[in-house]
Amino acid sequence: MGIADDAVEVRAKGWRTLAALHGLLDTELERALQREHDLSVVEFTVLDALGRQDGWHMRMAQLARAAALSSSATTRLVNRLEDRGLLARYLCEDDRRGIYTEVTEAGRALLDRARPTHDATLEASLESARATPELAPLVDALHALR
Repeated sequence: MGIADDAVEVRAKGWRTLAALHGLLDTELERALQREHDLSVVEFTVLDALGRQDGWHMRMAQLARAAALSSSATTRLVNRLEDRGLLARYLCEDDRRGIYTEVTEAGRALLDRARPTHDATLEASLESARATPELAPLVDALHALR
């Protein structure tokens, strides 16, 4: 095995470790958000992304990027959240081709209730992951980003 092969293996191992940490966190967040708020992780992610925007809205394409979803998956998700009264869509006044998605009052209230659950679950899950030697360096790196 040459140096280039070693570098590829190091990256692959790093990617697998990152995927393992993501899977662990995603599973714990999904359980807690579903149990406490009838909300999936991706639904929380969309509400949170919108909630961090000035005016609580963004274009659908921006939302798709923020949630790491395809445009069709974003549309389906926004449809579900709109049916639940958590989001609304409207045409952009400046560009009639643009569609904005905005958090409703009910969506804001749910986000306010769900955020502490999300944050506490994330923190507890990261602390739990730190006990796994392979995951500890990634957990430490995430904490260093603060």
